[in-house]
Amino acid sequence: MATKDGPSDRRILLTIITGFAGSGKTTLILNLLPQLRTDNPGYKLALIKNEIGDVNVDTQLAAAAEMTGSRELLGDCICCTNVGQIEDALSQLDRECQPDRIIIETSGSAEPLKLVLEINRIIKATGRYELDGIVSVIDAENWGGYANTSYTAKLQAKQTDLIVINKWESLSERAFDLFLDKLGDLDVDTPQTKSDKGWISKELLFGFDPKMARAWASQTGHSHAHDHKHDHTSEMECLSVTLTSSDPDAGIDTSKLDTLLQTAPKDEVYRIKAVLYSNNSPTSSDGAQVNGTQCSGRQRYILNWSFGRWTWSHDTVADPAAPVLRMSIFTAQYESNKWMKRIEGGQYIALSGEVGDGKVEGSLCCYGAAA
Repeated sequence: MATKDGPSDRRILLTIITGFAGSGKTTLILNLLPQLRTDNPGYKLALIKNEIGDVNVDTQLAAAAEMTGSRELLGDCICCTNVGQIEDALSQLDRECQPDRIIIETSGSAEPLKLVLEINRIIKATGRYELDGIVSVIDAENWGGYANTSYTAKLQAKQTDLIVINKWESLSERAFDLFLDKLGDLDVDTPQTKSDKGWISKELLFGFDPKMARAWASQTGHSHAHDHKHDHTSEMECLSVTLTSSDPDAGIDTSKLDTLLQTAPKDEVYRIKAVLYSNNSPTSSDGAQVNGTQCSGRQRYILNWSFGRWTWSHDTVADPAAPVLRMSIFTAQYESNKWMKRIEGGQYIALSGEVGDGKVEGSLCCYGAAA
């Protein structure tokens, strides 16, 4: 049985990255590591890689880049024969590495839905994990061949939270438009963003977790600058929101916030991350209420909203001088101004009860400059 302070009291976040061989999945993962080390030096990222065959070259590459731990599921597709091995691989990484997050990188033939069903079963059975996002990586140069010949290509585009378009830089404007038309022929409404030579901000791929949140919430201000040698073309904007009050017992109006969480369209809003104080236990998208009746009065909570799904974590840290809410909303390009106006108008962010001195402040920035 887990002890109060043991590793079993925390949930490990899971991110699934799928896409055809050569689409750039491993490059995408390796480009995340420097970002994590810069902002969260003690953050532990582990990898489960599935490859049809018996050569673990990519996993060796990940290990060389200081990945906390890795497991290979070789020989068969992860959504078929190997799907039953996922729980053992997760358990082994949990036991040996105590990671904060595990990336599951699938082979090109994997059907995301089958894997997600197994992950959800494991989550319900163990209570140890949380599915944070499903990402499909597409090679724009060669997508036409995949789309014409593979039913799986359509499944990977539909059964996912985000499509990352790789290898588009060398295409002419007309060739890129033809690629988008081909992708559109699959009749998918999945949000899309372009990488910069395999680089995507961790803020887009990863949601929030308590370890990252505490460092973020302790800053008086936060910068979205990053240390990377290229100009970035990631089509994402960030809206930063702060709600303050002179009342030390003030909390957020969770009913208004729930409206935002339930209605934000995932093709406009990618991620919502927040640290806030509330006098009510919030409810996750699956209906689970954080802490139930174990806590009363004003408590601090951490919100992780990812492409229409969201979870809450209770945080025992209490800072009377902290804002009632600090939130970052990551939107598609050109969408943040609209959401800023809605929030400043009090549609989604306000104090609960009769407290009337709440003040909402917001600021906008873009992730990456146009190349």
